[in-house]
Amino acid sequence: MTVSFTHKLVAVMNEKIEPGVIMNALAHMCIGSEIGKEALRLTNYIDADGGSHPFISEMPFIILKGNSNKIGALRASAAEVGVRCVDFTHTMTGGTYLEQIDRTKQTKSTDLIYYGIVLYGEWDKVSELTRKFSLWK
Repeated sequence: MTVSFTHKLVAVMNEKIEPGVIMNALAHMCIGSEIGKEALRLTNYIDADGGSHPFISEMPFIILKGNSNKIGALRASAAEVGVRCVDFTHTMTGGTYLEQIDRTKQTKSTDLIYYGIVLYGEWDKVSELTRKFSLWK
């Protein structure tokens, strides 16, 4: 099955930067627009040569670590208290996106292996949900 796209999305990351820093940079570049420019405090950074570096969040983006089971439980807890989240599971890799969608549809939630989750919500709610997780180093 061939799927064609009219656009391509590519990230090129500096391989010499430590993983925690590079993940943070990638996360800042990829924050979803559904939350919105104002809420994320997206700013246009201008360098000394007048070059524009738009849509970088002013707010901290904290990267934590945990295992698949804890991430799955965090996802459920976030839903219970109304905190926005986006997760990524093992079914979302390999093959075409259509195959990934189908694979996810055929996998029970208890069998998903969580690669990660991003939360966005009120500071205190998110802090409470994530307080038992360790900082990614």
